Amino acid sequence: MKKYTFLTSLLCILAIQYVSAQQVLPGITVKDFNGKIVVSWQNAYNVPVTNISIQRSYDSTKNFSTIGSVLNPQNLENGFADDNPPYKKMYYRVFISFEGGSYLFSATARPVKDPPPPKKEIVKIPNDTIVDKPTDTIATVTNPVTNPVTNIPRFPWEVSTITDSIAKLPRKEVITYPSQRIFTGRENNLVIHLHDAAIKKYSVKFYDEMDSLLFELTKLKEEYLIVEKVNFVHSGWFHFELFENGKLIEKNKFFIGKDGRNSSGELNRRGNNR
Repeated sequence: MKKYTFLTSLLCILAIQYVSAQQVLPGITVKDFNGKIVVSWQNAYNVPVTNISIQRSYDSTKNFSTIGSVLNPQNLENGFADDNPPYKKMYYRVFISFEGGSYLFSATARPVKDPPPPKKEIVKIPNDTIVDKPTDTIATVTNPVTNPVTNIPRFPWEVSTITDSIAKLPRKEVITYPSQRIFTGRENNLVIHLHDAAIKKYSVKFYDEMDSLLFELTKLKEEYLIVEKVNFVHSGWFHFELFENGKLIEKNKFFIGKDGRNSSGELNRRGNNR
């Protein structure tokens, strides 16, 4: 029986070591699992996180491009797998946006080879020990766990399903306020953050509270764009319509405050009640 107590303790220690090895945002952990690059982290922010996008680059300081984002940015433990990186030593970072419009970038890191999984340990139970379990127990601990049906590696933040067909079903996007694409940033300027803007045809129309068209931006090719607040003439509530290839994909609103004020706190609460 003491043998089983030792084995259970060993498994717990290895699991704790895996979780504690992950960096806490804005730090990230980047590992190479036989060519599959996994970017992972722990989230300890008290402010609600609205979006986390993963970016990579051949250079450590510029030319980063977004390769994906996580579905649940609020998760305490999260990550993203880059299955087919063009280069095994790319630089990775994540873009983090918060409720209220503020945002930041994580530290930059390159993949580190993950050590091979520990060898199987066979725990022998003496023949004279009376237990309700088999006399030979094999314990195997690996970083990713494998779905026994699909044989596809899974990580703690990934949802295990009986078949992958469920995971591949299209998901309907839930639009929330503030928008994760267009929101008020520092100094009440408007931030436009569009994934894959270089290869997609984005355009956006801006309206005032009376639904009068103010102006339109077309052929948006930059992933990040700052629109100065002076373009909106006055403070107050505005709304927008975002199009991709001529198709409306989002309608939302934002608040342009006066100097010294922004759209967080009380203004956000007011906006949710409108």
